[in-house]
Amino acid sequence: MKSYIFSIVIEEDSFPDGGRAYHAFCPALKGCHTWGHSSGNTSGETLVIIQEAIELYVEDLLESGETIQVDPDLGVVELDTPSVVVNV
Repeated sequence: MKSYIFSIVIEEDSFPDGGRAYHAFCPALKGCHTWGHSSGNTSGETLVIIQEAIELYVEDLLESGETIQVDPDLGVVELDTPSVVVNV
């Protein structure tokens, strides 16, 4: 089992009415992004949502017979052992 670490970007945004929103994306996975808002939306919740999006994206890649492109310049790192990433 291998582990993959994907760098992401979370950007705070707002609607014309002042409501808070967040946009998150993974530069290494074209089209893998999420954008949302709610009265309780936080960057932490956005992190959970983009993690789910990345997991689904990778699952689809593997089911399609494609490989995960490891590119440290784009923020994709492969580890040969199971790992846990802690964000602080």
